[in-house]
Amino acid sequence: MNAREIRNGIMLLGAQDWNRRLFDSLIPLPDGTSYNSYLIPGTEKVALIDTVDPPLEEILMAQLEKVPKIDYVISLHSEQDHSGTLPKVLNKYPNARLICSPKAKDMLLNHLDVTEDRIQTVDDGEVIDLGGRTLRFVHIPWVHWPETMAAYLEEDKILFPCDFLGSHIATTKMYAGDRPEVMEAAKRYFGEIMMPFRTQIRGNLEKIRKLDFDLVCPSHGPLWDKPELIISAYEDWVAEETKNLVVIPYISMHGSTQIIVDYLTAELADRGVHVQLFDLAVTDIGDLAMALVDARTIVVGTPTVHVGPHPFVLNAVNLANAIRPKVQYAAIVGSYGWATRAVDIIAGAIPNLKVEVLGAVMAKGLPKEEDYQKLSELADAIAEKHK
Repeated sequence: MNAREIRNGIMLLGAQDWNRRLFDSLIPLPDGTSYNSYLIPGTEKVALIDTVDPPLEEILMAQLEKVPKIDYVISLHSEQDHSGTLPKVLNKYPNARLICSPKAKDMLLNHLDVTEDRIQTVDDGEVIDLGGRTLRFVHIPWVHWPETMAAYLEEDKILFPCDFLGSHIATTKMYAGDRPEVMEAAKRYFGEIMMPFRTQIRGNLEKIRKLDFDLVCPSHGPLWDKPELIISAYEDWVAEETKNLVVIPYISMHGSTQIIVDYLTAELADRGVHVQLFDLAVTDIGDLAMALVDARTIVVGTPTVHVGPHPFVLNAVNLANAIRPKVQYAAIVGSYGWATRAVDIIAGAIPNLKVEVLGAVMAKGLPKEEDYQKLSELADAIAEKHK
């Protein structure tokens, strides 16, 4: 895509990655993604904010062909999808200074082929004068790396928060507006990447709330021309309150666990509890992560494989432990043939989840009358907690 003007000569550069379907060899990208870079000219100096993922570096370099000089190349975040093309840009502009936070300096030296003499660190609140335009740097650590900072263009009221407030979606539309598909992509992005850092994000939201901006330009996804939408959404996602939602990730090998999960779902629905099921044989884990942003309870459903949980279930449990959703309650249901340690293994795999365990129902083979009774009692216990 060609460079496009945002406002007053400020340009959106970068690349749309339409075909990428996996990020970090882990996170599904059903809608692709973008790597946004921003060119900001002043009357005296020119700044470039972030670059692109190296596989698409030629797109950015082509966009820079007619840019005669850049004085500051700003790295808001050291992860290579934003910083990976820095060496090429610095080689093209040998007089440019590489601006980063103090914590980012060591990361850039270790991860990339850049030299220390090119780097200039900026403290929290420090400014750079471009001539008629002032860039103020705001440190926002742990969204989702420790060195991240935002750049605030004071005169134009634009916030550049890098990964913070972003979304994995490729689109030709520059602005998010109030399109639900962009907000869904942003929620998925939060669930997959940002959720473990809710406490730090709350503090960083308070920090940026003090700035006067009317446009948010993240490094992934379209620009938020209605920034209150994404700020308010983040404030909801990081709040401690949960919703009347039970998430059930499960798998069934020969039908028994499916019967158990379906029965429990119906019992919960009868009690006014909303349920979302995720069959791990076919589920996009990003959808599961997104549901866990709001869930009050997680119920894990598993058959028994070699005395333990099904490997797909254990993968999902490890994911939940890693992204640390704010769920308050948990339970385990499933089935076994002759013996099982699935409950103990699953419970031991979620030390990061500070949950109250409401029970476990493991049926030997097909569920019997007593198993259904226990499932109904579990539904009662969950419904009581959700009042």
